Amino acid sequence: MICDHFDAGRCRSCSWLGTPYDAQLVAKQRQVEDLLRGHRVAWDAPVASPQLGFRNKAKMVVHGTVAEPTLGILNPAGAGIDLRDCPLHTAGIRTALPVLAAFVTRAALTPYDVPSRSGELKHLLVTESPDGELMVRFVLRSQEPVARIRKHLPWLQAELPEVVVASVNLQPEHKAVLEGEREIPLSRQETLTMRLTGLALHLRPQSFFQTNTPMAAELYRLGREWVAAVSPRSVWDLYSGVGGFALAIAGTGADVTGIEISREAVASATLSSMEMGSMEMGSMEMGSMEMGPTETGAAGQGAVRFEAGDATAYAVGSTAPPDLVVVNPPRRGIGPELAGWLESSGVGHVLYSSCNAQTLAKDLDAMPSLRAVRGRLLDMFPNTAHYEVLTLLERA
Repeated sequence: MICDHFDAGRCRSCSWLGTPYDAQLVAKQRQVEDLLRGHRVAWDAPVASPQLGFRNKAKMVVHGTVAEPTLGILNPAGAGIDLRDCPLHTAGIRTALPVLAAFVTRAALTPYDVPSRSGELKHLLVTESPDGELMVRFVLRSQEPVARIRKHLPWLQAELPEVVVASVNLQPEHKAVLEGEREIPLSRQETLTMRLTGLALHLRPQSFFQTNTPMAAELYRLGREWVAAVSPRSVWDLYSGVGGFALAIAGTGADVTGIEISREAVASATLSSMEMGSMEMGSMEMGSMEMGPTETGAAGQGAVRFEAGDATAYAVGSTAPPDLVVVNPPRRGIGPELAGWLESSGVGHVLYSSCNAQTLAKDLDAMPSLRAVRGRLLDMFPNTAHYEVLTLLERA
C-alpha cells in the first residue's frame, strides 16, 4: 500500500505499512500462537483484511483556523496534520471530509488549540454504514457554537445527503479524552444502521462498533457458526455492545441474554432486536441459515433480551449458568473475578473474542478446566501490530 503521509513521515499510525501484507499476517499469527502455545489451540487460517478503504470511522482532530482548518492528527509540537485523504477510510468518508472542512469555515467553528487551550471544535467523528449513510458528530468544548451548527446544517445535508445522523458531543475538559458524556442530537434520525452478514445493527452516537466492517461481518459469522456446532440452548453475551454476537447467535435457536455496561449500546441492541422480531420468518439470511423473529422465539429462532449492567457482577450474582457464554471484553480482558467464575461455573463452552492476545492468554491460564479447542485470527487492524482473535473454549 502506498501512502504519501507515511512516506513523508507526517503520519506513522500504520506502523507496519512498510512490511508486505503477507508477512504482516504471518507475524501476527506467530505472535498469537506463541502467546497461547500452552493451550494447544487448533488454529484455522487467519482472515485477511483489505488494506485500503476498510475503516468505517474517522476520528479527526480539528486544528488550524476557521478559514483553513486541518482534519487529522497533531504533530509533536501540537500543530495540525491534515489527513482528510487517508486511504484507510471508506470512500464515503474520504468524500465527506473536504465538505466537512468547508462546513467548519461556513459555520465559523473555531478549531481547538491545545497549547493555548482556546477554540471550540475539538474533533470530527464520522462513521459510514455499509449502505453509504453517514453519522457526523461535532465534539465541542461548549454549547456556544451549537446554534450556528444548527443554522448551517441544511447546507451540509444538501451537500452531503448521505448524512442521516448528526449530533454534538460536549467535551469541556482539557485532557486527552476523545468525547464527553453529553450528546445533543441535531437530526431527526438518531441511529445509523450497520447492515452486515444478515444483521441490521443500530448504532447510536456513543455506541462502540468495530471499525473494520468486513472483519466485523466475518467475526459475527464465525461466532454464529461455531456456536451452532455445539448447539447450546441458553447463551449469555457478556460485553454485548450493540448486539452483534447476540443477534447472530439467536439464529442458531438459542435463547440469548446480552449484558452491556453502556446504556446507549443496550438501546441500540434492543432497537435492532425489536425490528428483527417484527420481520417475517425467513426475511433475513445469515450465511446459509435464515433468521426470523428475535423476540417471539419462532421456530428455529431463539429469544433475545438485553440488559444494562456490569458483566462480571451479572455473572457472579446469577443463580444458574447458561450452556455457553460469549465474552468480548476491552483490551484489559475479563479479569480474575469473571475468569474464576467461569472456571467454577460449570458452563460447557465459552466463545472468547479478544483484541489483546496477552490478556487472553492470562485469562485462559485462569480457566484450566476450559480448554481452547479452536482459534482464528482476524486482521481487524491491518498495517499495525493489532488484531482480533476468536477462540472457542470447551470444558474438559
